[in-house]
Formats: sequence, C-alpha cells, structure tokens
Amino acid sequence: MPSPARLASLVVLSGSMCGSTLFAAAIADEAAKLTVISSGASAKIGYYAPIRATLSSEKPATVTKVPEGLEAPLFGTLPVAGVKGRVFHVIVDEPAGKEARLFVDANGDGDLTNDAAAEWKSKKAKGKPGDDKEYTTYNGGATLLFGGEGKTFDAHINAYRFDPNDPGRAQLKDVLLFYRDYAVEGELPLGGKSYKVMLDDGKVSGDFSGKAAGSEGGSAVTLLIDVNGNGKFDHSGESFPVDAPFNIAGTTWELADIAADGSSMRAVKSTKTVEAVPTPPDLAVGKKILSFEEKDLEGKTVRFPDDYKGKVVLLDFWATWCGPCMLEMPNVVKAYEAYHDKGFEVLGVTLDSKDAVEKIRGAEKDKGMKWPQIYDGGGWKAKLATQFSIHSIPQAYLVDGNTGEILATGDAIRGEQLAKSIEAALAKRKNG
Repeated sequence: MPSPARLASLVVLSGSMCGSTLFAAAIADEAAKLTVISSGASAKIGYYAPIRATLSSEKPATVTKVPEGLEAPLFGTLPVAGVKGRVFHVIVDEPAGKEARLFVDANGDGDLTNDAAAEWKSKKAKGKPGDDKEYTTYNGGATLLFGGEGKTFDAHINAYRFDPNDPGRAQLKDVLLFYRDYAVEGELPLGGKSYKVMLDDGKVSGDFSGKAAGSEGGSAVTLLIDVNGNGKFDHSGESFPVDAPFNIAGTTWELADIAADGSSMRAVKSTKTVEAVPTPPDLAVGKKILSFEEKDLEGKTVRFPDDYKGKVVLLDFWATWCGPCMLEMPNVVKAYEAYHDKGFEVLGVTLDSKDAVEKIRGAEKDKGMKWPQIYDGGGWKAKLATQFSIHSIPQAYLVDGNTGEILATGDAIRGEQLAKSIEAALAKRKNG
C-alpha cells in the first residue's frame, strides 16, 4: 500500500469507496463521483466534430438479419474502434418519393431487427448559395451499447444525412454523418480547487480510457475542464487530450487509470512540465461582451458594442460553408424582419477563408441578410474568431447595446427561441 503522503497526492474519481479504511480516509476530501450521461452531452459540451460512415448498396457479410420491407437500402458500419466483439451496422432505406428510414444495430450483434427504433426525421431546406431548389435532409440518432466485461453503458449518437441529390454536397452522397451525444461528467480537485469536468469521447471510440484511437486517428478522448468557472467548456484552453500532461494554475498534471466505461480515474502531479494554455474569455450570460473595432465589407468602421447604443444586437459568427449556419439563417432573417423596426440589429462575422467575398455576397442575396458583415479571410484564425475563442459555428451572442451585457447565447437564440429571447430583451430595455 502506498504511503499516506502518496495517498494524499492522488486525486481519485470513483463511483464506489475502496475497501481500506485508511485509504478512504486519506482521500476523503478529494473523492468524487463520475456519471455517464447517456444523451444530451452535445448541448452541454457545445461543439462536435461529425464522423463519416460510408454507405453502399452491398450488404456486409456480418449483417445476419435485416428488417422486412426494405426498398432501397444502403448499408454502412459506424467506425467504433474501442468496443470489441460488436459491429455497429446501419441501414438507410431511401425509396424514391417516400420517407427514408434509419436502422441501427445498436447492440452490435449483426441483427438489425432486435434493436430499439432509431430516430429519423426529414426537413426541407435550400441548397448552397445560388441554388434555390429545396432538398430533403434527415436528422436523428440511436442509442448504442458500449463497454464490455460486464461494464456496459448506453451511448446516444446523433446522426444526419444530406440529400444525395444535392449537387452542392455531392461528396456526401454516400455518407451518413454522426457524432457523440454522450459523455462522462463529474468534479475534479486539482491543487486544492474543485473543477467541473467531462470526459468527451468526441471521435466515438466507445472507450473513455483513451487507449483506442479515434476513427480518424489521434487521441479519441479529451478531458474538459471548466477552468474559468463559467459553466461551459471552451475548445481552446479548457480541452486536453487524456493521454498528455496538462497545466492548471501553474501545476502540470496527468491522468491515470481511466476506466473504459468512464466510472473512475485519477490525476497525479506530473514529472513533466508543460505551459499553461490561456484561459478563454468568459462569455456567459450576464457577462460583458468583448469590445472591438473592425471594418465591415463596405469599408465602414464598426465599433462594437458602442455603435449599438439603444439597441439589442445579435453578434453572429457564421460561414457560407457551414451547413448548420445556413440552416439557421432563415430564423435570423425572420427575426430581423420582425424586430428591426423595434430596435433589433444583427452584426455578422464570417469565418470564410480568403477570396470568398462573392460567396458571402451570394449568401446575403440568397438568404436576405441585410446587416453588416465583418470578414478578414482568416477562416478559423480570423482575428475576431481568435479573440472570442470561436471553435464551433454557428455561435452567436444577444447583446444589450447600452451596457454590453450578454443577454442570451446558445440554444436560447436558436430556432424559435431566438424570437422569444429578442422579445424579452426588447421588453427589458423598454421597461428599464
């Protein structure tokens, strides 16, 4: 058994107490529980990277049974590297002129008739800028059975598929896109302070230990630490590979003994030294938005938020190549048309790369975007994207132009919620 001093230096996260009274007493002040979130983790994490599953008309030999009544099936396999003994097949049945269906071999046994029904709903949307034709996209998901050796857990994945007839997305004609909607969350004491943390299996390896590479190589699992305490996890400064040292408040740590099912792990002070990553800005509701001065596409200087005194303004980070951004844009346009005369403004910041002015102009015309756009051609490394630590779009902030206070962000300004948040903000400004 390690010495009491050694015990005190360990940070242990576990859902159960150790049998040794001495051991439990030595770590009692640092013990914490980890909980698997089977679904809903994507919203908590705030960003995701879609993974491709290639579809083909050829049925894999490992598929032993398929649902009856398939008319135009495409078969695929979810590339999950960390779950041994199970293969997660998918079938997308897309008969012409009919609603498509999704089937997922959630338990990985080759039989696609003994699993819970997958979610799969259609939605009409226009193509890329310049294409006025409507296409059918599908969104849904399923809950997979991950883990092994008696320690299994449910893991929901979100999935979507673009219309295979959309010429603007021809490269995705034979692809099903999916991403994790599960994670592990808990509290991690480091250097005498407790931090909210999550283990993010962002590459859907099915193994929280980090020993299995992601579908596209590299570390599949990241440790997310709410360093600035704002209740969110930023991709920059609060995300660390589980297999590498990380620096928090001047001390370098390493994770060890991470259970594959995410039920336990420990952190120890590292013998290595790495530099601390700058803490991202706190852009939570109630905080002040970062101020800046930039020129818009017309060459006009924009001083934000000073130019929006007496207004409620939406600062919207987007790009023409961002599918979710373009799907969300009609909601922003609708809100602008409904509330502009009442004191609502929009300022766009596009993360398009260089030489994209014509694409941006095309998107403005196609979607009816009548507000200023800031664009420097830097893509993800655009000046404002770096300043605001933007690593996922669409990303927007509803701001009080008088005070610079962030009034709403995230899901509160997506879809139908955007109008509700604007109405509340305008009412607050009027009554205040």
